[in-house]
Parts: sequence; structure tokens; C-alpha cells
Amino acid sequence: MDFFTEIAEIKADIKQAENRTILSLFNEGNRAEDFSLTAAGLFLDYSKQNISQDELSRLIAWAKENQLVDKINSMFAGDEINNTEQRAVLHTVLRAPEAVKRHVLAEQTSEQVIATEQQMAKIVDDVYQGKLTSSTGAKFINVIAIGIGGSYYGIKVGLSALHPYHSTGLHLHVLANVDGAAVVEKLAKLNAATTLVVVISKTFTTQETLLNAKAIKNWMLAELGSPAAIEKQWFAVSSNVEKAAEFGLNPAHVLPMWDWVGGRFSLWSAVGLPLALAIGNDNFARLKQGAYQMDQHFKTADFEQNMPVLMALIGMWNRNALHYQSLAVLPYDHALRALPGYLQQTDMESNGKSVSKQGDKLAWATAPIVFGQEGTNGQHAFMQLMHQSDEVIPTDFIVALQGTSDLEEHHKVLVANCFAQSEALMQGKTLPQVEAELKKQGMSREEIQRIARHKTMKGNTPSNTLLMQSLSPETLGAILALYEHKIFVQGVLWQINSYDQWGVELGKHLGEQVLALMNDGNAEHQMSPSNVNLIKTFVQKHSLT
Repeated sequence: MDFFTEIAEIKADIKQAENRTILSLFNEGNRAEDFSLTAAGLFLDYSKQNISQDELSRLIAWAKENQLVDKINSMFAGDEINNTEQRAVLHTVLRAPEAVKRHVLAEQTSEQVIATEQQMAKIVDDVYQGKLTSSTGAKFINVIAIGIGGSYYGIKVGLSALHPYHSTGLHLHVLANVDGAAVVEKLAKLNAATTLVVVISKTFTTQETLLNAKAIKNWMLAELGSPAAIEKQWFAVSSNVEKAAEFGLNPAHVLPMWDWVGGRFSLWSAVGLPLALAIGNDNFARLKQGAYQMDQHFKTADFEQNMPVLMALIGMWNRNALHYQSLAVLPYDHALRALPGYLQQTDMESNGKSVSKQGDKLAWATAPIVFGQEGTNGQHAFMQLMHQSDEVIPTDFIVALQGTSDLEEHHKVLVANCFAQSEALMQGKTLPQVEAELKKQGMSREEIQRIARHKTMKGNTPSNTLLMQSLSPETLGAILALYEHKIFVQGVLWQINSYDQWGVELGKHLGEQVLALMNDGNAEHQMSPSNVNLIKTFVQKHSLT
């Protein structure tokens, strides 16, 4: 039985949920305590969700009936759950102890993985200690990581989230945008003689990454005048050693990527080298340890107390039963400002599908539209719509109980805003409440009638609140793993393959045609007249400059 059929069988429960307030659910039992749990250093309060215990229990039972336990075990065991590409999905093994690596992976692969981790750690130590220097003999001061998509976002999140843990003295820069202005901006901050470069591309053919790499290479050669700079100061993370060598890199400086690690889950591999160069090996190990703790919780905890499973099922209830289309992720932490964008990619690229693993058209919606911003900035932007439009947007609030700065009052106000917003989204404000408030303020009846409706807020918006004691490498690892597993569970129960991304490929293919047509007006293409006209306009204007 699939999720859609199950939802159809509980129409009465859905109707009841649509017609009740979340506040009314607090009238029975100790909901705040019953609808919360702790795992891997994280505390989740999901009591403000519009779901009863009976409804949640029904979903848990349904997940068990659909062999979710077996699917979880299959992923951790290395079965080929990515069926369209016939690959295992084993990013989790990269943060597991060596004994687990040897148990799950083939002997040759496990030894390669362990050797890669050792090589990566040695690079970090050698750069930090000044044993590995530039072609001029100078100690490295800056590192620029060049990648895009999954080869970029995880690093970006880690660099900002763990800024207080930057311990090596290296300044990290990430280049992903193919806009030349981004290249110029980065180069203005760098000295070629003290810059280490890390290129991240599985195939070493990714258009945007290679274009940026060539620009940085030309700059470095112009500054230092010797190909030795590329051989000594450049590293790559790629499965295509030959292409990297053709580019000028020392083959010994190419760390491997494996096809059983998807790009958006690759931070745990050598893709995380730039982050490790910033925070050091010990902190990078702590990041992995936090993720591994969440892995173990996900793998072993009963579904009734399993944080990723509960978040996944509640998310599906919101998406498929209550038909809410979006999910807002609001970290009340400046260091986590890149997290919403990272989860945008991780969630929507994974589960933004409408065809089942068997190739059948789905009859139900899958991934929500994920967006967000750091609090409190969002309160003065899109949260106006969340409070007063007719759209109900489920929300994940994320906040640390202890801030990273010495400005304790600032952090107290920040946390207060986080808690207040989740309460405001749930409570709202009715017309009678507004009228009573305005009357108490001494406003006339005519003025109350004129303004009251403008001050009402619908409320009844569901939310989770995710707390941590402080934002550390361990808690960041746990957060990233939590969302990875939540997305996996939803993909399994929606019956889709969360680990391919064919939608990305079409744009790449058409991009090649657009460039061909820009360079040769007679090139073969399948462009619409609209695109042909846009290309013609660009070529004409570009030729005049």
C-alpha cells in the first residue's frame, strides 16, 4: 500500500486536522513533553505540528508496513538503492569508524578510502606546519576552492557555521559563480605566491568549474611565470586523474571521488578538504563524529523516537495530507546563514521528482519548495506573507541555546525572537482579539472597524523547533545528517530515487548548444525561436563592446 492510498483512507482524519487549531491539541496530555526528543546533541520540539498522536502513530505503522526498516538497512549495507544509475549510496560510511568501512566496503575500496583520509589529513598538517609550501617557498595564507553544486554548498555551510573553529590561520575562499565579476572579486584578495587552489569536479569536465579554474590558472601563471606553480600549489578532488594531469596538476595531488557518493552528500569525502584546511583535522573529525552519532540514532532508534523518521513523516503529512507546498528553514544563527540554501539543494535536487523508481508517473506531490534566511532578518521580509497571507508554510526553526559571541543580551533577544515567531505562527490573532485590544487602547468604534482586519493573522502554521546547546562541529554534523536521513525516508516512502538528478543534465546539454550557437550562427541546435533571438541579441550587443 502506498502513501497516497493510505491518505485516501484517512480522509476523516485529514478533514479533522483541516478544521482544528494546533492550540487545541495541547488540551490532551503533556503534548510539549510527549512531542519532543533528544538525539546526537539535538533537541527537537515538534509539538506545534498539526498532527495528533493517533495520526502520527498511523503514519509510523504505515512506514513500518512499507519496509522502511529494511530500506534503511539496505542503504547502510551498501545495496544499490540508486537504481537508475545502479549505484550504492554510502556517504554515511565516510564518517564511520575504520572497522565499519572495512565491513561494508570491498577490501580494495575500504583501503583506498582510508588511505585517502590519511592523505587528506597529511595535506592539512603539512600546509598548517609549513612543510608544504608554494613554488616560491612561501607559506600558504589563502586557499581558494573551485567547485559548484554539491562540490560547493557543503563547504560553504561548514566554513560559515564553524567560523569560530577556524584554527589553522588559513583564509578560505570559495568560487562557484561563473560570473566573471566573482572571479575578479576573489583575485583582488589573493597573492598568487601564497595561495593554494583546490579544484573539485568528479569528471574534471564541469563547465563552470573548469572555466573558473582556467581563469585562476592564467592569473597564477601570469603572476608567478612557471608551470611549477600549478604542479605544486594545486590539488584536485576528482575521479578523472588523466584530465587533471592534462590541466597541469601533479597526479599525486588528485584525491579520488567515488560514484557511490552523491555530490550533495560529498562533504564527508575529500571534497571536505577546503573545510579541513580551515578548521583543522581534529575539528573535521568532530564534524564527522556528530554525523555518525545521528547515523547510529537513525539506524537503531524505534520510529516513535527516531528524529529523522518523525521529521520525514510529519513533513509528508504536511505535504500530502494538508497540501502545504513549501518548507521554510529559519536558522536563528548568523553562522548558519548558508544552511537554507544547502537544504534547498539537498532536498529539492533529491526529491524533486514526479516519477517512481519503477518509472511510473506519481499521483502525489513530493518535495516541498524549500527556502529560508537567517533570523531575525526573515521576520522583516518574507515572514509578513507567512503571517498574513492565505499560504500556510510549515517552518523549521533552528537555534543554539548558547551563542558564540560575548554579547549575551544579543543572543537572549535572538532566542526570544525565535521562540516568539514559532508561537506567533501557531497562535495568530483573530478579529475579536484585535478588536478587544484596540478597544482597550481607547480607539473609537469607527476606527476599530477601519483598521482591525488589517491586524489579524491566520495562525495555525505548523513548525518544528530544533535546539542545540551550542553550534559546534558535532552539532553541525548531526544537523546535516538529520536532514540527509529525513530526505532519504521521504524519498523511500514517496517511492522515488532520491539520488539521481537528471533534471540538472538537461540544462547542461542545452547550455552547450547555446554556446555553440553563440560561437557559430550555423551550428545545429534544438533552440526555440525565443532563444535564437536572445542569442542573436547577445552576439550583436557583445560584438559592439
